[in-house]
Amino acid sequence: MIWDKKAECMPAKEREKLQLERLQAIVRYAYERVPFYKKRFAAAKFKPSDIKTLGDIRKIPFTEKADLREVYPFGMFAVPQSEIVEVHSSSGTTGTPVVVGYTRNDIDLWGEVVARALTMAGAGRGDLIQNGYGYGLFTGGLGVHYGAQKIGAVVVPISAGQTKRQIQVMADFGTTILTCTPSYALYLAEALEEEGVSKKKIKLKAGVFGAEMWTERMRNEIEKRFKLHALNIYGLTEIIGPGVAQECMAKTGSHIAEDHFFPEIIAPDTREPLPEGEKGELVLTTLTREGMPVIRFRTKDITSLTRDVCDCGRTTVKMDRITGRSDDMLKVRGVIVFPSKIEKALLSVKGIEPHYQIFVTRPHHLDEVEVKVEVSKKVFSDEVRHMEELRRKLEKAVDEAIGLRVKVTLVEPKSLPRSEGKAKRVFDQRQL
Repeated sequence: MIWDKKAECMPAKEREKLQLERLQAIVRYAYERVPFYKKRFAAAKFKPSDIKTLGDIRKIPFTEKADLREVYPFGMFAVPQSEIVEVHSSSGTTGTPVVVGYTRNDIDLWGEVVARALTMAGAGRGDLIQNGYGYGLFTGGLGVHYGAQKIGAVVVPISAGQTKRQIQVMADFGTTILTCTPSYALYLAEALEEEGVSKKKIKLKAGVFGAEMWTERMRNEIEKRFKLHALNIYGLTEIIGPGVAQECMAKTGSHIAEDHFFPEIIAPDTREPLPEGEKGELVLTTLTREGMPVIRFRTKDITSLTRDVCDCGRTTVKMDRITGRSDDMLKVRGVIVFPSKIEKALLSVKGIEPHYQIFVTRPHHLDEVEVKVEVSKKVFSDEVRHMEELRRKLEKAVDEAIGLRVKVTLVEPKSLPRSEGKAKRVFDQRQL
């Protein structure tokens, strides 16, 4: 089923016309109402009337996360505070938090795009959605909540954590859709086995997982353990939260709601646009946000865009799986390393669990990488020589994937910490 067939299956020419009208309107709106944009556009000698085609968006300066932090807390709002009905915020773990404000229409928009996303996962009226994303200032919980209510599904607002309670609810209530981070989904699968709950009692048909990077291998693992369709949802606080893009059952990329969010791909270093299919940094412009329009926001997420005809019938552009962030890739001994490549290499080898941690150190003026990986119970109880053979296989797989020799340490099952939210897997301990 498609939630909004007119919007999601719109012919390309018709969509481009709509996008141009909305782009011209939102750029003018931001210029007239947000002092930051008035000043930024003036400095770049750009006027809203300069937008004649969609390609003219390249004349507009980028918006960076640092810009949003500088006007903390409410400096990017385009309406009086009396028209803001809800605020959310980033965690602020890496600096000043970014605060975003929503008008009533923005909340309706948010519910609309998440309704599209949940429908792509097969959810509808009567489905029971166990929402394991955190409620509160984090956008995950309430974003899914609004979308679930819009499609008429039953929401279980259980939020993150309370793992035993999650399992009980899943079995007793007959949850059909699970929403949480993919790492927490794996943790729940482990807990399910430990609690001895019969898989016959689990009615899950799909999971909508996001808020952190994950690989195809991890998708396979989640699908195997829960026997569901594991689908990726994408969003970010600065733009609206979850619902910017979502995978359909074809699992060939996430459909961007591009009638509301205009995507571009640029080279992170030169900032020049890249052609369709080429990997680079995703840049997004909100086309219809009232409370806080954001123009050409550099997401730092590395992906590519394609416009292949999708088997599901949707015509919206698809973004590939996020493979890293331009600001969080590691540079080790001069080589650029994306943690997702290490994960992909690890999970290609049988005998380990999908739980690992990467440590980067510089003990003697030279970068060293150690990857701690949990092995399965069967392997852990096996002979030492088999463990040693597995360790060498893993080191070889990672070496081939990233072009660097790393040290792999095998650790006991369930010895690495589990996360109820976003998993922290990389620890850069170098004094740079």
